[in-house]
Amino acid sequence: MNPKDFLISAAGVRMPLIIYGTAWKKDNTAALVEQAITLGFRGIDTACQPKHYNEAGVGDGVAACLRRGLGRDELYLQTKFTPLSGQDPAQVPYDSKASLDEQVAQSFKTSLKNLQTSYLDCLVLHSPLADSQQTLEVWRAMERIFHSGGAKQLGISNCYDLHQFEGLYRSAEVKPAVIQNRFYAETQYDRQIRDFCRQQRIVYQSFWTLTANPGVLAHATLHGLAEKYRRSTAQVFFRYLSQIGIIPLTGTTSESHMRADLAIFEFELTSDECNAVGKLL
Repeated sequence: MNPKDFLISAAGVRMPLIIYGTAWKKDNTAALVEQAITLGFRGIDTACQPKHYNEAGVGDGVAACLRRGLGRDELYLQTKFTPLSGQDPAQVPYDSKASLDEQVAQSFKTSLKNLQTSYLDCLVLHSPLADSQQTLEVWRAMERIFHSGGAKQLGISNCYDLHQFEGLYRSAEVKPAVIQNRFYAETQYDRQIRDFCRQQRIVYQSFWTLTANPGVLAHATLHGLAEKYRRSTAQVFFRYLSQIGIIPLTGTTSESHMRADLAIFEFELTSDECNAVGKLL
């Protein structure tokens, strides 16, 4: 990826403008991560949540690329602390009876081992907890990891309530640098949250970006732009998002789709074209 295919977060972390997502890859995780990095992806998203992610497989895929000469500093590795409510009771990666503080510490230690790394580029809270006090307790534990140098920045995922997000932002000593949410019509595409993100220089990451938006991808506006640039409508949509400061996740298992996703930086939409796509959201 080119230097222009990255942004610098408010925390000073270099982030690629498209990230490879590793959920639901199971035994194919290592091979797919290795393939994604080999093709040019420099951002990898995972979670310490065996229910949906094979985090150790991500680590194996990354390690294979590092052995071939890629520098760890060339990669953006992001994982998550998943609260107990989001874990499979049969395979919780920490002591479920421990304090929240200890759960975060244990999960982080497991992630470093799984990913075969000494630090994370971003540690994300996978979802808010049952109440704001518990959420803040977990955030304080994540802040300790940040201060120890274990994570370069912090973020939160699956947070769709602006009031809740603003509350965390106000209470946090280490401000969230990232929010990662589903990007779809049911939440009005997080317009208010994204406005807040722009004001505070928080990076908005989108997932479920293509799957949840068949109507947008089928719209004549995208088809017209796809024809003009000789690209797919998915490429046009991803390019639009990257140009307005959203980092999309892609979880494709197809080599051709991986190449197409990385090729979005080979063309650029005009401001009028961006405005036209924006009217669909």
